[in-house]
Amino acid sequence: MPSFDIVSKVDAQALDNAVNVVTKEITNRFDFKGSHIVIDLDKKDFQLKLETDDDMKMRQLLDVLVSRSHKQGIAPEAFDLSKEGAISGKYWKKTVKVKNGMAQEDAKKVVKLIKDSGLKVQASINDDLVRVTGKKIDDLQDVIQLCKTGNLGIPLQYVNMRD
Repeated sequence: MPSFDIVSKVDAQALDNAVNVVTKEITNRFDFKGSHIVIDLDKKDFQLKLETDDDMKMRQLLDVLVSRSHKQGIAPEAFDLSKEGAISGKYWKKTVKVKNGMAQEDAKKVVKLIKDSGLKVQASINDDLVRVTGKKIDDLQDVIQLCKTGNLGIPLQYVNMRD
């Protein structure tokens, strides 16, 4: 029976490459010349620690980070920008969490979307992935299209397609 897995993971190497590209661009930009900019990637916890001179530069840095990461293949939804930055001393600091892995409530949203669609497939939650099985590959492809247009607010990847 054909099946595939729906996951939400960020490649650590792609994230590292994106941070390097952002660092290189920021050092070359005229509006950041002479500014205090720190971009620190914690690969173990999937967190970015950002530090700038003021709030305006922080917003510009976040904009560059999201756009360059998108070009590296990381979905903009992968960054948790909800937490506000804080001023510490004379610098603005912000911690940006990178969503890696599918939370239980997100997996339940995906399963509910699939079950409500009426497609003849079965969806089950296994740890941090959702396994979808069906009799026809066309049904599985319909599920992929449904999830892409579903606006779930999380980056999804479709892996491990089996016949």
